[in-house]
Amino acid sequence: MGPAATVLFYHLVTNHTLAQRDKDHLNIIITSRAEIPDRTDFILGKSADDPLPMMLADAQMLERAGVGVIAVPCNTAQFFWDRLTAGISVPILNIVDETANHAARRGFHRAALLGTEGTVKGELYKRALAEYDIECRTPDPEGQALVNSIIYDYVKAGVPGGEVLFSKVAEMMLADGCDSIILGCTELPLASVPDPRIIDSLEVLAYRSIVEAGGTPKGFSPEFMSAYEK
Repeated sequence: MGPAATVLFYHLVTNHTLAQRDKDHLNIIITSRAEIPDRTDFILGKSADDPLPMMLADAQMLERAGVGVIAVPCNTAQFFWDRLTAGISVPILNIVDETANHAARRGFHRAALLGTEGTVKGELYKRALAEYDIECRTPDPEGQALVNSIIYDYVKAGVPGGEVLFSKVAEMMLADGCDSIILGCTELPLASVPDPRIIDSLEVLAYRSIVEAGGTPKGFSPEFMSAYEK
């Protein structure tokens, strides 16, 4: 959720799994149901169309297929995590908790959260980061409007050029005293720019998925891997 983030997630898992041949890779089943209602619209009360039933149906389908762990490459979907996990016995990785843990391992103290309005309003990152005494800052209305545009007007619409807006909002948050930027939407990596202070939640999820599925990670940057070598 959405399709572009799913493609990128599979690409990350495949590229970062140590393998010499096809059979060395992880066995992966992907479901990408594009008709799942918009998570943010539901959280903000703009829609009464609850995404949970379709999400749960897909999770139960994966459970019946025999998967050992489920990864959901959507930060906003974590708003439904408790109810989703209650409906199946297969563990579901929590992208928010894993990313907060990664930020703490990297030694960051004041993180800028860039994500959908649903993710921001849900305050999942605020609570998760607080567990590690990391301050969570979010953009002002102008900055959030830029983030919304990157996600919906560029990435979801398949329009290039979101990097210009991303650079602008990132500079705003860093100038405000943040020492790191969390890409709290799995589609933002498709419009971000290289910077060691950026924490990509999708990259964190890919790493944790490889480990939990019994694979060996490879090729992650030294800055990224510093979180797991301490």
